[in-house]
Amino acid sequence: MPLTRGTALGYNVPKMTFEFTMVDNALRVIECNISAAAMDELADTKGRGTMPDERETQFLFLRDRIEEIASGLFDLNPERPNTVRIFFHHVRGRKDR
Repeated sequence: MPLTRGTALGYNVPKMTFEFTMVDNALRVIECNISAAAMDELADTKGRGTMPDERETQFLFLRDRIEEIASGLFDLNPERPNTVRIFFHHVRGRKDR
């Protein structure tokens, strides 16, 4: 069951995650977040971190790929979680997609 686009909420500096929502087929809002390290891996920043005030631009640039990963992780969990968290190991090797 693929998720559809929700709302980009913004970068949470203390947690070092970008937070966003997606919606399932039952119109239930699913909270999602992606770690800063995972976003940098997708963007192939070559070890240079992205500044917090640049994270929203980075998310919007990578949004289609990030949402594809979130939807896939949601589908992998038969319990259909209320929150999908994307970490570095989820995106490693996915830069070319």
